Amino acid sequence: MPDPAPSYHLFGNVLTFRARPSEGSAFLLSECRSAPGAGAPPNRHPEDEEAFYILSGSYEFSVDGVTRNVGPGDYVPIPTGAPHHFRNTGPGIASMLVLNSPGRQHEAFFSSLGEPVDQATEPVTPAGPPPDAVLAGLRRLSAECGVELLV
Repeated sequence: MPDPAPSYHLFGNVLTFRARPSEGSAFLLSECRSAPGAGAPPNRHPEDEEAFYILSGSYEFSVDGVTRNVGPGDYVPIPTGAPHHFRNTGPGIASMLVLNSPGRQHEAFFSSLGEPVDQATEPVTPAGPPPDAVLAGLRRLSAECGVELLV
């Protein structure tokens, strides 16, 4: 029986890898489940393309300063290097697929910064922003992966 897909809890999201570069895929495909109010902090990455396909719930995305609300069936492409962030705006858990190409940066980012969890783990809304010392460490680790946190 194959190993279960690795999952990581990060910023109130549980990301489960469905296809990944470290196992021969040409991209990273992740399923993301977000707790209410959770999302990703403002970030950018110059060498990894990214796109989101909403499966359930509602999200607010900001891409290059333009904000839009999206729901099931919506597709949100991120231009390479564009500053962006998202958050779950609904009262329950929302979900989406995240595609990164070539994906090595994001595979390293999620697995280095995230807490390994079982894929059935429910995402938990963060209690607030991380303390400055923790945030400095997150910035350093994310930069090593090629992702710039803009907070």
